[in-house]
Amino acid sequence: MSFLRMSMAVVFLFLGLAFTSEADPNYVFHECSNTTTFNPNSTYQSNLNLLLSSLASNSTSNDGFHNTTTGQTPDTVYGLFLCRGDVPTDVCQDCVTFATQDVVQRCPVQKVAVIWYDQCLLRYSYRMFFNSRNEGPIRILYNTQKATNQTSFSDLVRFTMNGLMTQASSSARKFATGATNFSSTSSFNTLYTLAQCTQDLSSSNCRRCLQESVGNLYVGRVGSRTLGSSCNVRFETYLFYDQSAVPVSPPSPLSLPPKASRKGKGGLSTVRIVAIVAPIVMSLVLLVIGYCILSRRLKNKYSITQGDDVKNDITTVESLQFDFASIEAATRKFSDDNKLGKGGFGEVYKGKLPNGQDIAVKRLSRSSGQGAEEFKNEVVLVAKLQHRNLVKLLGFCLEGEEKILVYEFVVNKSLDYFLYNPEKQSQLNWSRRYKIIGGIARGMLYLHEDSRLRIIHRDLKVSNILLDGDMNPKISDFGMARIFGVDQTQGNTSRIVGTYGYMSPEYAMHGKFSVKSDVYSFGVLVLEIVTGKKNNSFHQSDGAKNLVSYVWKHWRERREGTPLELLDPTLTDSYSRTELMRCIHVGLLCVQEDPAERPTMATIVLMLNSCSVSLPLPQRPAFFHHTRTVPSLKGLDSDQSTSKSESLPLFSVNEASITEVYPR
Repeated sequence: MSFLRMSMAVVFLFLGLAFTSEADPNYVFHECSNTTTFNPNSTYQSNLNLLLSSLASNSTSNDGFHNTTTGQTPDTVYGLFLCRGDVPTDVCQDCVTFATQDVVQRCPVQKVAVIWYDQCLLRYSYRMFFNSRNEGPIRILYNTQKATNQTSFSDLVRFTMNGLMTQASSSARKFATGATNFSSTSSFNTLYTLAQCTQDLSSSNCRRCLQESVGNLYVGRVGSRTLGSSCNVRFETYLFYDQSAVPVSPPSPLSLPPKASRKGKGGLSTVRIVAIVAPIVMSLVLLVIGYCILSRRLKNKYSITQGDDVKNDITTVESLQFDFASIEAATRKFSDDNKLGKGGFGEVYKGKLPNGQDIAVKRLSRSSGQGAEEFKNEVVLVAKLQHRNLVKLLGFCLEGEEKILVYEFVVNKSLDYFLYNPEKQSQLNWSRRYKIIGGIARGMLYLHEDSRLRIIHRDLKVSNILLDGDMNPKISDFGMARIFGVDQTQGNTSRIVGTYGYMSPEYAMHGKFSVKSDVYSFGVLVLEIVTGKKNNSFHQSDGAKNLVSYVWKHWRERREGTPLELLDPTLTDSYSRTELMRCIHVGLLCVQEDPAERPTMATIVLMLNSCSVSLPLPQRPAFFHHTRTVPSLKGLDSDQSTSKSESLPLFSVNEASITEVYPR
């Protein structure tokens, strides 16, 4: 009977694959850049047609990958295709051939395009992107169903994906899959995983690309995938790839085989056991030797502050530590010419490392009461947070009284630099603003639910949103409370930190904070991005006290021209009415007075990504009335530190975040 079932399964699998090869591939998503277009019948279009033809003709490659270039500058076109590592050659060929025809229908005059199907992706651009992990758009999908035990399931996903990244990046085809058994309530399920890079990436670039993609996964759900232009990752609790077409992975450490007798029915002989175990033991010995050598090298590479506890994990603490002399050299001794600005925790400088990498150096003020070990431990925790929409913490310096943080350098400054500058506003067209809103939402969801720590930012605002070279948003100053030694980890505090105008009323008035406090700040941020107006310096003659009340007034009246009246005037020729109304609606839901009525960041991401999701009607927003009493604000100037019956002042107090470690 088992043989009959297996035979039937093989037949059905064969029929399924045969059907797939004849049917159109399963379309997932596409993205075109509207900022760069070409004229019909131009030289660029001719080169593009040649490139697509070349990709289609090379789709019979057994590797499932091909990249090529056509034309001369300035009409050069670069392109590639990548088929999923488990699909047969004929399915790959059908998918690529279909994609070359489909993409020009969806992106008729765009110079940059990428299109994803379940079986393959196709991409082209006028800019060279080969062996580049950061170029190109990204799309994140997830199952709306949450895992039964989110903490343990998230740990399992991260653990499994970390091993898969190493396997994929070191393989010739840059492809790997895995299947890991785990328990869910009273039953046992299997976690299926996949990681793949385009084969033009080096092993190191592939791994970094996969790390960023894994950081974007919604690990608390029962399934999620990150579609990148150079790599992609996916996990599900059902089998979504052809197991028979991929190499057999070694047994998962989370699902060990049952014990067997030395020799018997269904058991393994002693010889076979030795043949299996001996290579594994040898590999472990070599791994331990390699670890010891690497640890010794890392110990010599970085200087250690006198008195530091050398028992700390070298691969986490010391690999993040910079010596003060190298920071001074990178910033030209903290030259004023290199100074980028000053925040609540200290001054920020631009620097350049000897390898040419640009960095941002935050020199913390010396008022922190945290000890050296606490400081290092908190830096390590925050540095482990990896997400496309978070500014990456690269390391730290701790010498004497100096406490310094080293971040990746984000080239396009902060969002307010563009949003409120009349000469720069035009660079933020509607599609970019909508993309920025979505990116911020995904970054905040990661901090609230999907990261190793639960982080409440408490100072989410336009100046804390940085923009990279492609105008992708990156949230900065998250986790600062941990690093700086602010010891509030509960939901109530008498020390108010943040920026008025972005603060939720329950936090500003009573010191109560939660993830819903951040949701309120996000709502204000969305309304600022849509309108191009500052919330904390808002002036209108129609009775509106602030931006929130101004938007609410227009929303209630629902006049025909409401969207255009609220919209930044620089966007009147490029906006989408549907997206605009959805953003205003979501923004008003976020700033409702009752925290329980505000949506979570997970719901917000779903609202922004799916037009089929119905939105509830927003209730009256929270307004700051001058009949309310301001609580005592410790640490402020004396004329602002006592209770007063007047409007809350609009100023930045201290930029900080709150984090909680999830129990393991």
